[in-house]
Amino acid sequence: MPVLGERAIVLGASMGGLLAARVLADFFGTVTVIERDELPDDPVTRRGVPQGRHPHALLACGARTLEEFFPGLLDELVAAGAPVVNGDLSRVYMSYNGHEVFRSGMVTGDPAALALYMPSRALLERHVRGRLQALNNVTIHDNHDVSEYISNANHSRVIGVRVTNGGGDAPKELAADLVVDAMGRGAHTPAFLENLGYGRPVEDRVTMHTVYVSQRLQIPPGAVTEVMSLVSPAPGRPTGLFLAVNENDTGLFTVFGMVGHEPPRDFAGMLSFAEDFAPPRLIDGVRACEPLGPVMQHRMPCSQWRRYDKMRRLPDGLLAAGDAICSFNPIYGQGMTVAAMDALALRNSLRGGAADLPRRYFRAAAKAIGVAWQTGATSDLAFPQVEGRRTPSMRATNRLVDLVLTACESDAAVTTQFFRVTGLLDTPPHLLQPAFLYRVAKINLQRRQRNSQAQQAATIGPRS
Repeated sequence: MPVLGERAIVLGASMGGLLAARVLADFFGTVTVIERDELPDDPVTRRGVPQGRHPHALLACGARTLEEFFPGLLDELVAAGAPVVNGDLSRVYMSYNGHEVFRSGMVTGDPAALALYMPSRALLERHVRGRLQALNNVTIHDNHDVSEYISNANHSRVIGVRVTNGGGDAPKELAADLVVDAMGRGAHTPAFLENLGYGRPVEDRVTMHTVYVSQRLQIPPGAVTEVMSLVSPAPGRPTGLFLAVNENDTGLFTVFGMVGHEPPRDFAGMLSFAEDFAPPRLIDGVRACEPLGPVMQHRMPCSQWRRYDKMRRLPDGLLAAGDAICSFNPIYGQGMTVAAMDALALRNSLRGGAADLPRRYFRAAAKAIGVAWQTGATSDLAFPQVEGRRTPSMRATNRLVDLVLTACESDAAVTTQFFRVTGLLDTPPHLLQPAFLYRVAKINLQRRQRNSQAQQAATIGPRS
């Protein structure tokens, strides 16, 4: 790889920041990661990641990208106790929009491509951080905070940052050829750009007011048979649940609601809340588990996409990644995987050199973000109370997805293709391929014929 500069600085040791640092290590002499929290050696949840106390999903595309950047990482996670599902449909329970996905046999094609890894967020982050720290040109400074960016005299380039440490020492200036903001939704970059005269990026928003509460569990043998269970919102019901089995026979049980449907903040209340839409056996399994620690609540008022790709001017030397660009409704589990896709966009952009880097990178990242954004926004905006821009195609898209999900109830091949799209391995247009549409239409027609015959039989009644 060509060396593009002496030093790069990444602000934030989130997954987005860690992955950005891994990419930058191939293009810069040194990479420094600045993190406000203390970073423990053990895989424990830290203050700066409040959502770390809730379930995380590593979608298929995210797992593949992590393995590309850190070969052998997925095997390390499994060796550390993280469960993995290698294509066995019986080991997951998924109900999308009221449709229970087929639960027999294997996915079609290569099972490894759709393997589902279920480490806790803390375990995953710790292993990624360890791999990154093993690189000779990467340094992570924890317990440090960024007070401001530093630009050159005409504000055309960011040339470094000013940081403080938790010990109260005087601020220190760090020079940089490139700064990457990975500080999440509360990132400093929009205000900084406005102060320099560039203006703020416009924001796309979908306001759904998601509230979710989670209870960590110790899972006794045999209590829970699936590694992951998901019940998504359905028409007329903006509520759902997620149950993730993690390492050391622990797990996280989460219930969530949107647009004013707030779950209770106690374990018994959570179970009662979920009884209205979850299979009884799932509720019984969770009830048999031992709660560990308190119930935790998190609020996400809106999905938010800062459109740096639409800005007319940007200073050189400053990029953003992960939630600092786009944060999603967490019920779709897209965040870490999109951060990995941002890292791929960064790598591909850096291969083209440093010239015009911000514009090229943000446009490349927007292509990947746009796929995930459209998927989540289309689902959220099916609820009339959710605020956001509705396009003419959304109703047709939701109708198609309903037909696909109906076919997913009984067909492994359709289920596999649906998982490839939701796992961000394939783009939504793959659901429009003629052979796939024919299969979906055939299954739906056969289902309607069976239902019609059953109704006729019930109307005629038994013959005497």
